[in-house]
Amino acid sequence: MAGLWVQETGAEAGPDDAPLVVFVHGSLDRAASFSKVVRRLRDLHTVVYDRRGYAGSHDVGPPFTVSSQVDDLLFVMQERPAVVVGHSYGGNVALAAAQARPDLVRAVVVFEAPMPWADWWPPTSGGYAIVKQSRADDDPADISERFMRRMIGDERWERLPAATRESRRAEGPALVGEITDLGRTAPYDVDAIVVPVVTARGENGAAHHRQSTELLFSTLANPTMVTINEAGHGAHTTHPDEFAAIVRLAVATGG
Repeated sequence: MAGLWVQETGAEAGPDDAPLVVFVHGSLDRAASFSKVVRRLRDLHTVVYDRRGYAGSHDVGPPFTVSSQVDDLLFVMQERPAVVVGHSYGGNVALAAAQARPDLVRAVVVFEAPMPWADWWPPTSGGYAIVKQSRADDDPADISERFMRRMIGDERWERLPAATRESRRAEGPALVGEITDLGRTAPYDVDAIVVPVVTARGENGAAHHRQSTELLFSTLANPTMVTINEAGHGAHTTHPDEFAAIVRLAVATGG
C-alpha cells in the first residue's frame, strides 16, 4: 500500500549519482509547493512527495502521527542516505527521522517547525488554534476550511476553483489527526539528534516561529542558523533562491 502510494505520487529529478535531497511539506500543503526550489537544484537528486492524507496521497489514511510520517519518509528514501528538508510540520518529521536513522539522514533543514506541545506555544497560533478550539463533533472538512480561510483570507478562498476547495476540505482528517498528535508531546528528543541541522526562519515570520527556531538552535548538538530576509512562513514559495541556498548549505554540511 505505502509502496504503491510513493511510486505513484513521488517525483524524482536530477542525476542519479548526485547527493539525494528529500523534501517534506507542512500541514495542508503538498509536494508541488517545493517546485520553485527544486528547479534551482537541478544538479542534485531531489525527491518530493505528498504526505499521507494530502493531494495525490489523499487515499493513504490514518494513523496521522509523526511516527507514521517517519515510516513513510524512510520508505521514500529506500535506504538511500539523504539530506531531509522539512517545512513547518515537515520539520518535525525530518527531526524525528534524523533521530531514528542517523545512518541515513545525513543532515536536516528545518524551516519554522511548530512546537504546539510546549507550554509557551501561543494557543491562538494559526491552524493549531482552529483545531484545538473545534468541538469533537465538528466535521474535519469544516475545520480544514476554517484553517485555509485563516491562512489565505476569505476573499482568496472564495476565488479558488470549487474542485480545489473540495480537495482542501477533504484533507481535513489529515490536518486534524496530525495536529492533535503533535500537540501531545515532542516527537523527538533533541539531545538524541546528532546529525547537522540547519535551523531556518523568515525575517517576517511569526514570533512563535522565530522562538521555536531559536530554541532548536540553542539546544541541538550540531546546528546552523539561517534567516531569510523579508520572508515569512512560506519562504519556499516566495524566496526560492534563498531557500535553495539553505538546502545547498545542508548538503555541504552533511557531506
